[in-house]
Amino acid sequence: MAGELESCKALSGLLSGLAQKDFHGHSGITEDLLRSQLYPEVPLEEFRPFLAKMTGILKSIASADMDFNQLEAFLTAQTKKQGGITSDQAAVISKFWKSHKAKIRESLMNQSCWDSGLRGLSWRVDGKSQSRHSAQIHTPVAIMELEIGKSGQESEFLCLEFDEAKVNQVLKTLSEVEESISTLMQPT
Repeated sequence: MAGELESCKALSGLLSGLAQKDFHGHSGITEDLLRSQLYPEVPLEEFRPFLAKMTGILKSIASADMDFNQLEAFLTAQTKKQGGITSDQAAVISKFWKSHKAKIRESLMNQSCWDSGLRGLSWRVDGKSQSRHSAQIHTPVAIMELEIGKSGQESEFLCLEFDEAKVNQVLKTLSEVEESISTLMQPT
């Protein structure tokens, strides 16, 4: 049994299946499917603890968004831990994380966004060509276009027009926000 649970190919497949199930929302991937496809000779009472261990390790790595130095330290600790993982399993996990980190991180970020996010921003300064008052024609205006949307959905666009007074007001407010952040970031 121990040899079967250490198979690099099967472990890589297991990690891929767990990532699909836990991070990418594929509900068709079940414990029974993973066991029957990857570890058919391993009894269920031995497979379940192994699956729980690998799920816990993968979730720990993903939730901490570990860089490669953190990953190596974490996996080294797991190999030294009683009932932990072998160095071969650590190598497979490390290789898996290096190739799947970006996709898993993106999936977790998309799952944690409840509202729309800013996808793009473009701006320009233009001269006003129409107005109710002739004195306002040809005055400079800042035009800002925001692209807003959720991942996997079509974007919406919001177009804003600012005169000089509004631009100055926005800049003043941004300066105040910057000062507040700087104050909060100062060590006490």
